[in-house]
Amino acid sequence: MKHLLLVWGALMWGLVALAHDDDPVVMTVNGVDVPRSEFEYSYNKNNSDAVVDRVGLEEYVDLFVNYKLKVAAALDEHFDTIAALQKEMAEYRSQQAEQYLIDSTYIEEAARQVYAQTADRIGSDGLVQPAHILIRLAQDASADEQAAAKVRIDSIYDALKRGADFAETARQLSQDPGTAPQGGELPWIQRGQTIPAFENVAFALRVGEMSEPVLSAVGYHIIKMNGRKQFEPYEFHRESIYKYLESRGINAAAKESMGKKLAAIYGTTPEEALARAEKELDDKYPDFRYLMKEYHDGSLLYEISNREVWDKGARDEKGLEKYFKKHKKDYRYDEPHYSGIIVNCINKDVLKQVKKSLKKVEQKEWIQSIRANFNSDTLQVKIIRGPFTPGKNAFADYYGFKNTKAKPEPIEGFPAVAAIGELQKKMPKTYEDVRGAVTSDYQTYLEQQWVKELRQKYSFTVYPEVLRTVNNHD
Repeated sequence: MKHLLLVWGALMWGLVALAHDDDPVVMTVNGVDVPRSEFEYSYNKNNSDAVVDRVGLEEYVDLFVNYKLKVAAALDEHFDTIAALQKEMAEYRSQQAEQYLIDSTYIEEAARQVYAQTADRIGSDGLVQPAHILIRLAQDASADEQAAAKVRIDSIYDALKRGADFAETARQLSQDPGTAPQGGELPWIQRGQTIPAFENVAFALRVGEMSEPVLSAVGYHIIKMNGRKQFEPYEFHRESIYKYLESRGINAAAKESMGKKLAAIYGTTPEEALARAEKELDDKYPDFRYLMKEYHDGSLLYEISNREVWDKGARDEKGLEKYFKKHKKDYRYDEPHYSGIIVNCINKDVLKQVKKSLKKVEQKEWIQSIRANFNSDTLQVKIIRGPFTPGKNAFADYYGFKNTKAKPEPIEGFPAVAAIGELQKKMPKTYEDVRGAVTSDYQTYLEQQWVKELRQKYSFTVYPEVLRTVNNHD
C-alpha cells in the first residue's frame, strides 16, 4: 500500500506481461486455462494452518477440477446474468477495492500526528497507575459529617500501616464503585485526567509508596502507586491509533487524498482517476484479482449447487423415498426408536379428538394438522417432535417405550398426555423416520452423480510437470 502510487503507470504493464510469461498453465478446464498462480492462491488459502480439514496436493487437484467444472456449468446456463448476483458481486468488489484506493501515506502521517500530540500532552512525567481507597464527602457536608469521614479514613490508614492488604481493603471499604471491585486500581493516567488534589499527590509517589489521607473535592483518598512508565514508542501504539482513526472516518479522507494524487498522474478529475484505478486493480494485484474471481465463481457455485444438489435433495420426496428403500439397511438402529410425537392436551376430550383426527393423516403431516385444527385460535395442544431414543425424553420413556414406572409430571395446564406413533426396534419404517440422515446421504449421492456427468460433458487437462512446481518455483 505504501508504494501504491509507484505501481500505477506505464511501467506496470511491462511487469504484468513479464509475470504472465512466468506463470504457466497448471490445468485447462472446458477450454479455460488456469494459471499456476490462481491454483496456488486457492490451494494455499484452503490449506493454511487455520484450516482443519486440509488435504494433499493430488486430492486438492480433483476438488479444484470439480469446482471449475461446476462453475463452467453455471456459466453455460447463464447464472452470471442473474441481476441479484451481479448486484451482490458489484457491492463486494466495491467494498474490497476500498483498501487499495486509499492513501496509506496520508493515514500514516495522521497516525504519527496523533501519537506526537499525545506524547506532548503526557510530557516527561509519563504515565502512572495508582490505586486508591475513597471515603466520599459531599462539598456541603456538615461539620459532623466531615469529622466522621476523617475518623473513618484515618482508621483505614492506620490499618494499612499495620499491614492490612490494600487491594482487599479497597474492595471492602472504598466508596468508589468504579475501582473498588479491582482493588481500587485505576487505569494508566496522565496529568490532567483526574482531580488536581488527587493528581498532585499521585504523581509525587514512588512505585509501591502509599500516601497519607488526601482531601479532594469528592472526599478523602488514600493513594498507592502501583506503576509508572514513560509513553511507549510509536510502533507500540500504531495499531490502536489506526483503529481510532478508522472509527473517526479517516478512510474517506485518505481515499480523497489518493484521488487527488492519481488525478495529477492521469490528468483527470479525482473521481475519474479513482474509477480508472479501480478497474485496473485486477491487472496490478493478483491477490485482488483472485479474490474477486473466487467470490464470482463461489457465488455461481452456490446457486447451481443449490439447484442441483442441496435444494433438490431436500425437496425431492420421491427421490428420498427411492434412495431410502435402496439403502434401508444403512439406517438400522443401534437402539430402539419411537417414531412419532408426544402430545400434551388441555383435557382428555381434546386428546381423544387429536388421536381420532391423526388416523386420517400421514405422519409427516401430523404437526401441521394439529396446528390447523386445534391451535389456530387458542393453544390446546403442545407438541414434542420425535423420533425419540430411550432416556432422552421422560414422556417418550413412559408413554412410548413404556420402560419406566415413573410417570412424569404433565406440563402445567396440559394434563392429558399421550405418545402417538410406533415403536421401531431395529429399522425405520419410512425415510421420514430418519429424514435428516437420508437427506444428507441423498445429497451426497446427487453431488457424486452430478460431478460424474460434468466430467463426461466437459473436457479438462491437468499438466503434471507444472503441478510439480506448485509452491516450488522460486
